[in-house]
Amino acid sequence: MDGNGRWAESRGLDVAEGHRAGSRALRPIVETAIDVGVGSLAVYAFSTENWTRSPDEVASLMQIFGETIDRELHDLAKEGVHTRFVGRRDRAPDWLRDKMAELEQATENERTLHLWIAFDYGGRAEIVEAARRATASGAEIDEETFAQFLYAPEMPDPDLVIRTSGELRLSNFLLWQSAYSEYVFTDTLWPDFGPDEFRAAIEDYAGRRRRFGGR
Repeated sequence: MDGNGRWAESRGLDVAEGHRAGSRALRPIVETAIDVGVGSLAVYAFSTENWTRSPDEVASLMQIFGETIDRELHDLAKEGVHTRFVGRRDRAPDWLRDKMAELEQATENERTLHLWIAFDYGGRAEIVEAARRATASGAEIDEETFAQFLYAPEMPDPDLVIRTSGELRLSNFLLWQSAYSEYVFTDTLWPDFGPDEFRAAIEDYAGRRRRFGGR
């Protein structure tokens, strides 16, 4: 979900307002996913690299995450959205960790849509941590076994990855899980990415033939 800062800059707004606009853009996408029958949706909310941003921006992001949980995600639970946070939590403020845990517990039994929110997440860091845990386990490791040591082994590999804001890179997102994912890149900044573009991306994906390395 990239482009919040550029969206705010283009409108002469503070970057925090861009992040707030980005947080409001999530709910229509989640509701559209439910409408079209998507069963699992993962969103990249905060990366391990985002901690290098200014202290003021990081503090604003933490506050906005809390606001989003309070404002949006509990309502989505009423629509059957099961929410899980994927990544580290030890660097988040205590109050935000409490909100995360509360939301996960409140939506534990929902099954209409699984919403995975990548927070303090980095694909390389996940793989390194999984390798450490796998080594410590003493188990014989193959791909299937290794995957069980990832942050959320029950999260399905993504069929489609959508990258907003015109950037043409992976940005350390689900590196293991997206080995054979299809990609859609769009110039649209995340706060302007709405249901129509989401449906168009899914239609684009539906027209592709996936070979998984075969012919």
